[in-house]
Order: sequence, then structure tokens, then C-alpha cells
Amino acid sequence: MQQLFDELEWRGLVYDKTEGVREALGKEQVTGYIGFDPTAPSLHVGNLLVMTALAHMQRCGHCPIAVVGGGTGMIGDPSGKTVERQLLTVEQVEKNVKGIRGQLARFLDFDSTSAPARLVNNAEWLTTLGAVGFMRDVGKHFTVNAMLAKDSVKRRLESDEGITYTEFSYSLLQAYDFLMLFDRFNCTLQMGGSDQWGNITAGMDLIRRVRGGRAHGLVMPLITTASGTKFGKTEAGTVWLDPNLTSPFRFYQFWLNTDDIDAGRYLRYFTFLDRPAIEQLEEATRTSPASRQAQRALAREVTRMVHGEEHVVRAERASSVLFGEDISTLPADDVLAVFDDVPSSEVAPEPDGWRLAALLVESQLAKSMADAARLVAGGGIYVNNRRVTDQRARLEVGDAIDGRLFVLRKGAKQYHVVKIARKLPQG
Repeated sequence: MQQLFDELEWRGLVYDKTEGVREALGKEQVTGYIGFDPTAPSLHVGNLLVMTALAHMQRCGHCPIAVVGGGTGMIGDPSGKTVERQLLTVEQVEKNVKGIRGQLARFLDFDSTSAPARLVNNAEWLTTLGAVGFMRDVGKHFTVNAMLAKDSVKRRLESDEGITYTEFSYSLLQAYDFLMLFDRFNCTLQMGGSDQWGNITAGMDLIRRVRGGRAHGLVMPLITTASGTKFGKTEAGTVWLDPNLTSPFRFYQFWLNTDDIDAGRYLRYFTFLDRPAIEQLEEATRTSPASRQAQRALAREVTRMVHGEEHVVRAERASSVLFGEDISTLPADDVLAVFDDVPSSEVAPEPDGWRLAALLVESQLAKSMADAARLVAGGGIYVNNRRVTDQRARLEVGDAIDGRLFVLRKGAKQYHVVKIARKLPQG
């Protein structure tokens, strides 16, 4: 078997592990799983770390299982949460599961004959599980003392919200998942984020006590940015994998805007580029950071995996126009094609034009007229890629691209297309 553990280790993806994991992965084909929470209609960039881990597993000849928590999703994992999640309906969970399936399929080969990937919904066994049987066959193997010692439980007990019995029992359900996968697929490895360590070891203990079997756990680091903030969160909110929630262009820009300090680490975490290629890009960041070669490679590779090559081409084309020189002479249709993913709005024709500050407020690039004036005076506002510094500036039809639209930009990252509505015929 190819050395999966070594691959994960040099990429910085091994935060903690149980004894014997390296040896087990190097000796024989192993079946391992990672769980995915369907409490949202889409996975997000924070899930990409474990998605690529499953893909590495399959590439190294092992058999990955992606468990979509149609059952546990009805409860909600308290790990990393300060308050209890809002419970979803069965219909909401089923809808979310369908969306997640397609996103996982871009990373895993479910048709492989040598190392097949599986997609399993734990609702298959959890929704038919009786309360009395569960407490008798599973609950008796866990002490309340051990469950209270879990970090996720302790944090909630210390909070004003506390923790309900529903979420308190979550780790038992996840442990039961591991047992079911062990019985059905000889699954002997569970992976996840480091916040899942307690849940993973609970499953290992259950397998040992009920079946006398040996299972393993491996967890990956929780990611923060160079500034110490949670990875995947922006001013606009969560960065989703669903193109309807986060456009491919915004997705590409998220990766392109990665800090130099994080670029090499993210290349190791989120791409399948080999070590020499990544080290070359890291060297380019050290010697010529202005070229942003690492960020461009990162944005290109991750966008291709999640959305496909076509969206990479469109995003790169849009980026070259967005951050290029004056675009006022380009055909409006070409500009609209490039900025297809950019937020837009429409204004009615005005003989005297439009006050720029008002357009900035209407497009939500500025919070107020005073904020708009400050941004303009500070040189942070561009119209059709030309900086505007006059706080009283007005835009006229003659300033618009083909007399049809304006491309507004705030700083280097935020943009908005303003379209001029066509006059309706009289009568």
C-alpha cells in the first residue's frame, strides 16, 4: 500500500492519532470514514480539509466512506458550539443530504473497483433504533463521568445555555455509527477534525467492548488564518461549495486573497499538488511575493476541483479585467460576461445623472452617504477601474460602458455592477 500516513503527515494533516495507525495503513487496505453534518444545504470551505483527506485515502489505495449524518443531523453535534443548534425537520435534512452527495462526488470515485468509495447515510440505522435497545446495548458501555469529561460537554456546562440531554447523547450516536460501519464494511478507521477526538475514541471503545475488535482514529488540525480568525469566514459570511450560495467567482477570489503566510499551508491542505511543486511555489512567495504565484495556483486548483475548469477560466478572466486598467472602452456585453457572478442592481435613467455617493449606498458598498464621502476622499472607490476622489462626483450616461452600465469597486475586493434601465416606450 502507498503510505497514506506519510502523505498526510508532510501536508500537516496529522494533529493526533491512536497508536498503530501508521503501521495499519502501511500493511493492508484499510476502510475508513469521515462524517459530514447535513445541517446546511451545502458543505463549505471548512469541510474541504476532510474531503481532501478522504480523497488522499482513496488515491493511496484505501477505501473511503463518506457518512452523511441524516440521523445525527436530526440531533446536532455540540462540538465547537456554544449554544444548541436549531433542530431540523426530516424534510430539511433529506434535502440537505442530496446537495452534499453531489459535492462529495467531485472528490471521490464511487465507481472504483480496486478501492471503492462509499456514500452512506446513518439515518439507515439510527432512525429505526429503539430507545430501550439503544440504552441497553450501547448506553451501558459509557459512564456519565467519561462523557462529562469531554471538552465539548464541559464548555457547554460552563456556559449560561448549558447542554440538553439530546446533544449530550450525540457522542453515543456517533460511536454507534462506527460500530455499524465496522460490522457492515470492516471499517477500522475514523478521521475528522481535532474537535472530534472524543467522539472518535468513544466509537473505538464501543467496538472493543462489543466486538472485541481494534479500531483507529486520526484527527486533523482546526484551521485558523494568519490573523487568528476562523478559516472560511469572511465579511460576507460563510464561503459555501454550492455555486448558488457562493458564486464560483467569489469562491476563486476567496482563495486568491489568501495571506502570504497561509498560502503554502493551504496548498498542502487543500490541493493535490506534489511536494516539489508546492515547495517551488513557497519559494516564489518568499522571493517575489508581489507575483502571488502560490495564491493563483491555490485558487486555480481548488476552484477546478469544486466547480470545474470552465469556472476557473471565467474567474481568471474576470480577475484580469476586474483589477486591470480602465475598462470603459470595452463592449458592455463582454463586461457583463466577465462580471456574470458579480452582484448587480438597476437604476432608472436620469437626465442629470446619478450621484456616486448615492450609488455606493444603494449598492451596499458604503453604509451611509457620509461613509461614501469618506471612501471617495480616501481614494478607495473606482468607477470602471478608474479611481474617483471627488466626493461630489456625478456619473452620467456618457460615463457608462456603452451607455449601459458602471462597474463600481471598493478597495481591491468588493465590486458591484450598476445597470441603467432602458426607457420604456411612451404610450
